[in-house]
Amino acid sequence: MNGAESLLQTARAAGIDVCFANPGTTEMPLVAALDARPGIRAVLGLFEGVCAGAADGYARMARKPALTLLHLGPGLANALANLHNARRARSPVVNLVGDHATWHLPLDTPLTSDIESLARTVGWVHTVASAKDVARDTAAAIRVAREYRQVATLIVPQDSSWEPVPEATESVPPSARPEVDADRVSGAVDLLGSDPSAVLFLGGDALSEPGLRAVARVRGATRCHVLHETFPARLERGGSLPAIERLPYFPEQAAAALASVRSVVLAGAREPASFFGYPGQPSRLLPEGARVLALARPDDDAAAALEALADALDAPRAPARAPAREAARPRPAGPLTTEALARALVALQPEGAIVVDESATSGLAYAELAWTAPPHTVLALTGGAIGQGLPCAAGAAIACPDRKVIALHGDGGAMYTLQSLWTLARESLDVVVVICANRRYRILQLELARAGVREPGRNARVLTELSEPALDWTALARGMGVPGVRAETAGALSDALGRAFSQRGPCLIEAVL
Repeated sequence: MNGAESLLQTARAAGIDVCFANPGTTEMPLVAALDARPGIRAVLGLFEGVCAGAADGYARMARKPALTLLHLGPGLANALANLHNARRARSPVVNLVGDHATWHLPLDTPLTSDIESLARTVGWVHTVASAKDVARDTAAAIRVAREYRQVATLIVPQDSSWEPVPEATESVPPSARPEVDADRVSGAVDLLGSDPSAVLFLGGDALSEPGLRAVARVRGATRCHVLHETFPARLERGGSLPAIERLPYFPEQAAAALASVRSVVLAGAREPASFFGYPGQPSRLLPEGARVLALARPDDDAAAALEALADALDAPRAPARAPAREAARPRPAGPLTTEALARALVALQPEGAIVVDESATSGLAYAELAWTAPPHTVLALTGGAIGQGLPCAAGAAIACPDRKVIALHGDGGAMYTLQSLWTLARESLDVVVVICANRRYRILQLELARAGVREPGRNARVLTELSEPALDWTALARGMGVPGVRAETAGALSDALGRAFSQRGPCLIEAVL
C-alpha cells in the first residue's frame, strides 16, 4: 500500500464514506486510491466552492465529517468562502489538499503557494512530513473535526501519497461531548426565576427536536421570552414543535426586540451582535449592563443542558403543540409576491423536507410562516458568505437520500455556485431548487437606502441590479442537465411545486417575483 491508500483506509475505518472532490495533478495518487481502497463515494464538483459547501451540508445532516479533495493553494482558496460558512456552522469537515513533492517545492513553480496560511483562516491545519505519517495525521485531522466540530485541513505532499508504507490503519477514538455543567444550570434557574425580562437565546443543538421540546418546558415554567439566532446551522421546525421567534437581521429591529432585556441565558449560541458596524449604533445588541449567562457554549450539548434546566425547574412535560391542519394552508392565487411564495411552500412542502435557505430578503415571509408547515429541517447561511445554498443542498441530499431537499435561493447568490446544478444532475439528487428571481441584489439596495442613498446613481444601480440581461434560470438549469420551469403567478408556482414534490430527482423552478 502507499500513503494515499493508508489515508483513505484510515478515513473509511473512521466512518467517512463520501469525498467531494475537484482534484489536480498532485492529487492523482489519492484519486487512484479511491478505487484501490473502496468504500468512499467520490463526488465531483466543478468548482471547489461546490465541494466545500456540499461537505458542509453533508456534515450538518449526517453529523459526521465528509472529505474534500482540493488542488493545492488555489483550489483551497476557491473553497474558502464556503469553508468559512462551515466554520461558522461548526460543521466537521476534513480537507485533503495536495501539494508538490517535498523536493520540488524549493523550485517555487507556478502553483506553489502558502497553503498553511490559507487553511489557518478556517481552522486546524497540518502538513504531512512523510508517507509513514499519513495514517496517523489523517486520524488526527478526523479527530479534530469530529471532536471539536471544526474544519480540519491536511496538506498531503505528492511524494507522501505515492511512497510505499506498511499495511496499517490508524484508529480514531469516538468523541465525547462535554457533560452538562451543574453550576451553570443552577445559575440559569436563579436568573430565570428572578428576572421576568430574561431571554433564552438559542443556537446549536438547542434547535434540535429534543432541545426545542426542553425549551417548551422551560418557557412554560418561567414564562421567559425565547429567541433563536438569525442564521442557525440546523433548525428543526414545524409540525408539533414549539414556534420560536427568530432574532431579526437588521440591527435596529434586533435591538428593539432586546430593548427591555436585563439578562439573557445563552443555550448553544453566542451573545447577539450586529452583523455590521453602523455609524452611531452599538455593535452589541443587548442593552448596556445586561447580564449574560452561558448555559451551554456553541460546542456543548445544548439540548442536554436545556433538559437539565427543565428538570431543575420541575417543569412538566408539556403536551406537543397541535400541528396546523391542512385546511389552514390553502394554495395562494394571483400575483407572485414573496408572501405568495411563502404560502405556496408552506401549503405544499412534504413532511420531513430539508430546506436549505439562502433566500435572503425574498424568504422573510416564509421564515415566519414555516412554523405552521409539516415538520422539516432548516439549514441557513451561517457565515453570511453567499453561494452556500446550492452546494449545501447537494451535500444534504447525499447525507439523507430518503428526504426531499428544497433549496430556496436568491438569484444573485445562486450564481456564485451555479455549477452545483451539474452535480445535482450527475448524482440524480432529489433536490427541488426554487430560485427567487427578483433580478437584483435586494439586500444591497436596502443597505444603500439605510445609508441615506434614496436616489441611487448609475454605478450604484449597475452594482445592485441583475437585469440587462436578465438571467434565464430555466435555460441555465437545462444546460446543466436539470429540468427547469418558470413560474410568474402564484398559481403557476403552486402547480410547479406540486409536480416537483410528487417525483424524485433534481428540478429547478424560477419564481419570478
